[in-house]
Amino acid sequence: MSETIFSKIINREIPADIVHEDELCLAFRDVNPQAPIHILVIPKKPIARIIDACDEDQSLLGHLYLVANKIAREEGVEDAFRLVVNNGEGVGQSVFHLHVHILAGRAFTWPPG
Repeated sequence: MSETIFSKIINREIPADIVHEDELCLAFRDVNPQAPIHILVIPKKPIARIIDACDEDQSLLGHLYLVANKIAREEGVEDAFRLVVNNGEGVGQSVFHLHVHILAGRAFTWPPG
């Protein structure tokens, strides 16, 4: 996988408003928020898209969602938040490093998009 803006954030080459870090992932506030709370949770392992994850990534993927839960609680939005994972340019993925969007703080419609 080629270097992305997210790998540069992981390597501290680009600053970010980090809200969580552990050995497996990093979470930071989106610089172009689509909701009052918009945080990205990214694995430190470079995985371009969710479709590129493999069986060995099972616990890592679960970890990303548990971290998202923890952050939602810390942000005080545990009763109403949305998690989004885009897979591919055609659905809006612009950085090809897997990331989970945590969106909250406003009403959302269904279906999305």
